[in-house]
Amino acid sequence: MKLLTAVVVAGLIWAAGLFAFADRVTRLTPAPLPPAADGVVVLTGQGSNARLDRGMAVLEAGLARRLLVSGVNREASREDIRLVSKAARQLYDCCVDLGFNAANTLGNARETAEWAQAMQFQSLIVVTADYHIPRAMLELRSALPDIELTAYAAATPVVDAPNWWRSPAGARLMIGEYTKYMAVLSREMIRRLGFTSGAPGKDPS
Repeated sequence: MKLLTAVVVAGLIWAAGLFAFADRVTRLTPAPLPPAADGVVVLTGQGSNARLDRGMAVLEAGLARRLLVSGVNREASREDIRLVSKAARQLYDCCVDLGFNAANTLGNARETAEWAQAMQFQSLIVVTADYHIPRAMLELRSALPDIELTAYAAATPVVDAPNWWRSPAGARLMIGEYTKYMAVLSREMIRRLGFTSGAPGKDPS
């Protein structure tokens, strides 16, 4: 009986956390243009076109000096990315950098940290999908503890954040992302308590 009670309580806590996470995601879009920063980074993934649109909007508005597209498919050319982003060639050629090394969110964070250090940036705007923002910001803050980060979310139609629970695809994505977020949050809490050497763990994605 005690075991069953513990399981039920744990399930209720998990469900409450999921709905709180989903509510946080829902509040991220629509969002006005963010305040200016040294640079802007776009994390690729599902809905990359919308993410690139948002990143280029930041650059075109003069709110950042350079843009990094992190996690670009190795088979994509620089011109492929320009066409997808619909960027003006002059702005694209002068101010857009592509990162091909990241294969997941942890890789995005490391790639972004290397780029920001090379550029000597002190502040960044982070563009990714709405559902991905919480986990992405955890990873980036861990990799760039001394850099000011501002999230700028792109809406994900397949999730439809306010109604995510109404569709199997939206529910799967939100539940999966919440689970990954909790794994990263747990890792960071353990690391901060001094139970690890401080080295980043394996990305759950």
